[in-house]
Amino acid sequence: MVNMDDEQTAIGSLEWGDVVVLVAYFLVVLSVGLAASKLSNRTTRGGYFLAGRSVHWILIGASLFSSNVGSGHFVGLAGSGAATGIGVAAFELNGEKISLTWRQRIRNTIFVLLILGWLFVPVYVSAGVYTMPEYLRKRFGGQRIRVYLSVLAIILSIFTKISADLYAGAIFIEQSLGWNLYVSIISLVLLSALFSILGGLTAVIWTDTLQTVIMLLGSFTLMILGFQRVGGYQAVVFEFNDAIDYSWIMSNQMTCGVPPKNAMHLFRPLDDPDLPWLGVIFGLTVSAVWYWCTDQVIVQRTLAARNMHHVKAGCVFAGLLKILPMFILVMPGMIARILLPNEVGCSDPDICEKLCGSRTGCSNIAYPRLVLELMPNGLRGLMLAVMIAALMSSLTSIFNSSATIFTIDIWTRIHANASEVEEMVAGRLFVLVLVVVSVLWVPVIQANTGSQLFNYIQSVTSYLSPPVCAVYVLAIFWPRTNEKGAFAGLMVGLVVGASWFVVTLAYGVPSCGEEDTRPAIVTSLHYLYFGMLLFGISVIVIVVVSLLTKPIEEKHLYRLTFWTRYSDEPREDIDDMEARNKEPREDIDDMEAPNEEPREDIDDMEARNKEPREDIDVKEARNKKLREDIVNMEAENKKQREDIDDMAIR
Repeated sequence: MVNMDDEQTAIGSLEWGDVVVLVAYFLVVLSVGLAASKLSNRTTRGGYFLAGRSVHWILIGASLFSSNVGSGHFVGLAGSGAATGIGVAAFELNGEKISLTWRQRIRNTIFVLLILGWLFVPVYVSAGVYTMPEYLRKRFGGQRIRVYLSVLAIILSIFTKISADLYAGAIFIEQSLGWNLYVSIISLVLLSALFSILGGLTAVIWTDTLQTVIMLLGSFTLMILGFQRVGGYQAVVFEFNDAIDYSWIMSNQMTCGVPPKNAMHLFRPLDDPDLPWLGVIFGLTVSAVWYWCTDQVIVQRTLAARNMHHVKAGCVFAGLLKILPMFILVMPGMIARILLPNEVGCSDPDICEKLCGSRTGCSNIAYPRLVLELMPNGLRGLMLAVMIAALMSSLTSIFNSSATIFTIDIWTRIHANASEVEEMVAGRLFVLVLVVVSVLWVPVIQANTGSQLFNYIQSVTSYLSPPVCAVYVLAIFWPRTNEKGAFAGLMVGLVVGASWFVVTLAYGVPSCGEEDTRPAIVTSLHYLYFGMLLFGISVIVIVVVSLLTKPIEEKHLYRLTFWTRYSDEPREDIDDMEARNKEPREDIDDMEAPNEEPREDIDDMEARNKEPREDIDVKEARNKKLREDIVNMEAENKKQREDIDDMAIR
């Protein structure tokens, strides 16, 4: 361990060797990111958001893995492993799916990723889209589904993905460095945003790949040291159930701080409070399909591949990598509880609050505490670099994908004729907005710390993602699905899911020793079961409403469903048809316009009718003048005759 009193050779819990490794990591990652930024085509939308569609399958697989495994996994998975055993690995082995034999496990690990590469991505590529909401606009027409899902995706990114990663990174920094929390988080967020702003997806994918290598090396090192300390795998199996905070358990006669007896089981009973097997197989698969096959952060990486061969190879590679978290994250969390039962396995709410700031338990500090306990000088810096790599990888992926959604699905609606330069500027400025919101959200994260971080994230996913999953699945595989049905399913699902989420959040989870006063339905309806139920409700609503309303014509579906992905027929966009349908109304208006001409002609006639009256007046005036002239002439003639008579007299 580090000598904490040696202030001349240590910073927080790190010695100078750790600091050197950490600084070297920053320099290497910064160099790779900036180099990739210069090589990338950042002046076009395809170059910035999809890396020019030229990424190799190895980079695709590594980016998929590192985008998924963030600092939330290091803290959350290890913490859940310390609390309940290997069962939480089901979230990873479902690529998230699990089985009993290793051959089945490897096959099922990549099951959902194979669905992504073989079923979903071919449709997205043939549709020629950049974002998932853009696909739904082409598929259904209109804008309300696209805008709703765009806003929902950004909100979920800010308040679940970014918040979870920042909270997890904050725990590690707090335990290992002792630095000011806000300065550390702001620095990490700004550095992550820098890669997204400067380089787009190319820089993100290259830094993701480098950080995947760093994460794997550091995690394997800690795993090996952990197994050596406890005496191997069998020692973990036998000693985990005895890793108890006996001072609290024995004095209070309680069992809430005791590891479950089935800690080494992946399949657990139907009434298991953590992971019932039915929910794992079906409910978890719904969430997995939503995450891997429709989430912008994930799908955007596959859309950047050179061709479909690289897409499929990248998905297989990522699926194989997804086997690793059970060994490099979950089991180290269990080892941390064995080595530090009174800290990681803390049960006394008062003591837990002093140790980690949470009254519900301190299992979330398992991974950082294990790093400080086992890692020698230099390697502690490496593991801090691993955590920073995980945090930056997740944040850069979220920043870039959220900027893509905002620019293409929201900004282009505000400025329909925006140039590509304007789109690039809007995307980069939105990344800065995400940074500000993320930093402002840190106090809320701290106020909601506890030992339920990973379960909280998964429960929110089960409350909100099933309707979205249902819409995408039916949109791709059932051509009869229409816009009215999809929107009705989304709205009904949102109301049901959000209502149940508010109910569960209002009751909360009692800490160890507190009486559970929640209603039976809240305690018995597991969030994975609720996800299954919500998915079924959404599918029924979508199917019924679609059948009761007008179907979408086939000419609008070419290359937008799985069955028409290879079609060469020209597709007519629904929005274009709706725009042309407005033309007859314009023609009617044009027809009505000529009908007004007779009224104008009548007015012209009346105007012309006024002309004779004007002519008569003029003539009468001229005649009057003529008469006056005649009178004058007669007067002159009379005078001349008088003059002649006067001359004759003389």
